[in-house]
Amino acid sequence: MTRSDHRPATLIPGGAVFPHRHLLGIEGLQPHEIAFLLDEAERWVEANRTRDQSAQPLSNLTQINAFFENSTRTLLSFEIAGKRLGADLVNMHAAQSSVKKGETLIDTAQTLNAMRADVLVIRHMSSGAVKLIADKVDCPVLNAGDGRHEHPTQALLDALTIRRRRGSVAGQRVVICGDLLHSRVARSNILCLTALAAEVRVCAPSTLMPPAIDRMFVTPYTDFDAALEGADVVMMLRVQNERMEGGTIPSPREYRLRYGLTPERLARAAPHALVMHPGPMNRGVEIDSAVADGPQSAITEQVAMGVAVRMACLDVLTRRTRKVEGWA
Repeated sequence: MTRSDHRPATLIPGGAVFPHRHLLGIEGLQPHEIAFLLDEAERWVEANRTRDQSAQPLSNLTQINAFFENSTRTLLSFEIAGKRLGADLVNMHAAQSSVKKGETLIDTAQTLNAMRADVLVIRHMSSGAVKLIADKVDCPVLNAGDGRHEHPTQALLDALTIRRRRGSVAGQRVVICGDLLHSRVARSNILCLTALAAEVRVCAPSTLMPPAIDRMFVTPYTDFDAALEGADVVMMLRVQNERMEGGTIPSPREYRLRYGLTPERLARAAPHALVMHPGPMNRGVEIDSAVADGPQSAITEQVAMGVAVRMACLDVLTRRTRKVEGWA
């Protein structure tokens, strides 16, 4: 049974299809709202491929990317998305911010609000920090990853990749393997994929398996070989050494032996199975290069879908500000 069986889609009478002011996580979104964002992203996939720059809905709007935690891939993706939408971009890096000098998060939120940005994209190392800022500002806020909490646009781009390659997310048997305990990507993906009626299996060493994860409508495994049987999608997670407090895995070599995605292991999945990874990858640990660069890999496509998804989210969240019909 999937989570979508417990959350029927409901439309807001007389309101916008996506009634939320912010995008802080997948939790709280209805399945039809997730599908709406994916549909919007499809438009930008085509525009990006044809290099069509005629539509720039964020022209004359200011987008601040406030990253309190280092990130190259996500920041670059949001920056490209904002530029293609015509936004005036400002990147705020934690190493250059007053937070390093002792400024509180509330002080930072009030400072950002005083700058009158039209949309804020925030990444933070602490769970809940993005919501705290969202509660203090007047503009839409988009969560680019907060602690172990959520990374909603990563889940959306993964769902879009699956939908485009497999035709639908519903009914797909998806295996998510790796550091589930520390992973906001895993949490957001579980919420998103189960809402869209996928069958989700999760696999990790017992030391990296969150307690009571079966309550999220997934089937937990500690045996990767068993989890892979008949899988349509295999999503590997990075071993997050920087978030670990020691003793969670014996060694990278032993981890690869039990949980690394090798060509031999991939053969246990369905012949058409997609291989995915949010990046950056630890090649030779959680995934072999032969698999990451192989014909079943959708990893580079995930990157392309990331730009389109972030363009869609920035577009949708700023429609009220722009007084788009039906959103004001």
